[in-house]
Amino acid sequence: MQTQNTDKTHIGTVINKSKGRYTVSHHGCSTLCSLSPKLRKHFQFEDNQELKTAQAVGINQKNMGPVAIGDRVTFSSTDAGYGTIEQVAARRNYLSRRAAKPMPSAHAFEQVIAANIDQVIPIFAVAEPAPKWHMLDRYLVAAESHQIPSTIVITKVDLVKDSPSEMSLLEAVDRYRKIGYPVILTSNKSQQGLDQLRMVLVDQASILVGKSGVGKSSLLNVLEPGLGLRVQAVNASTGKGRHTTTHLEMFPLAMGGMIIDTPGTREFGVWGVEPEEIADCFPEMRPLLGSCRFGLSCQHDEEPGCAIREAVMQNEISPYRYQSYLRLRADL
Repeated sequence: MQTQNTDKTHIGTVINKSKGRYTVSHHGCSTLCSLSPKLRKHFQFEDNQELKTAQAVGINQKNMGPVAIGDRVTFSSTDAGYGTIEQVAARRNYLSRRAAKPMPSAHAFEQVIAANIDQVIPIFAVAEPAPKWHMLDRYLVAAESHQIPSTIVITKVDLVKDSPSEMSLLEAVDRYRKIGYPVILTSNKSQQGLDQLRMVLVDQASILVGKSGVGKSSLLNVLEPGLGLRVQAVNASTGKGRHTTTHLEMFPLAMGGMIIDTPGTREFGVWGVEPEEIADCFPEMRPLLGSCRFGLSCQHDEEPGCAIREAVMQNEISPYRYQSYLRLRADL
């Protein structure tokens, strides 16, 4: 790792975080940094690793969370080659989730996953493990709540080719494409969809989300040899399937752009969206908001004259997506 060894102030991007330490990339160099006392006093740490609640200087109060991968920061470096983060620039966007509570009575808090990203890439396999489309809807709602575009990637499509499961997959793909979400079907075995995926990733800061076992590392190895192995080595240190991530890293792509991979999780809790705001995070429901008999106060559940329920009955809105909406409302 090349480091700066002069005592100066620099601006860079956080590309790695682990146990209260942050690696900042700047002008081709990387510097290991800690937080300045001024910033640290705004944080309450749990076990000196994860932030229970936080408010960083320079970040909007609504965005409660730690310094995240992708943050633009100002830091001062020392002769020893280390640095101190003095300031965090305002984020143009960020992706977060509700962190898992260690016990039911514990205080829920926001876990910021990454900041200043261009797109969210939810990755699901057609089998092994079977896709859970309601979880995909949670990823999409989280991205929509911060106006971040999403491209859905389906892996292992060769496993269902010419089988009864292929029709079910195509129906699900059609459901999301009709809403307006790009969907890329991929197979490492046949190379299907890989060129299309490369075009989507090039020159973009992309964050990959999905369960363990969907084939993210294998897919990355095919796209860029060795990349999946590097990502897998990082994620092995976080604990497979755990909700609390203490080590994330942003990886540069040789073709241009950056990849942030996230450890696979069993659940994904949406954060920062009020129950009455959930429908606005479903693009197919958005045009109908305010058209119900009870206007914007309609919960789109059992109220008479609900435009969204009518659209579901007319098959203009997918019943599966509508059920995801109801589940998300109940979960908040």
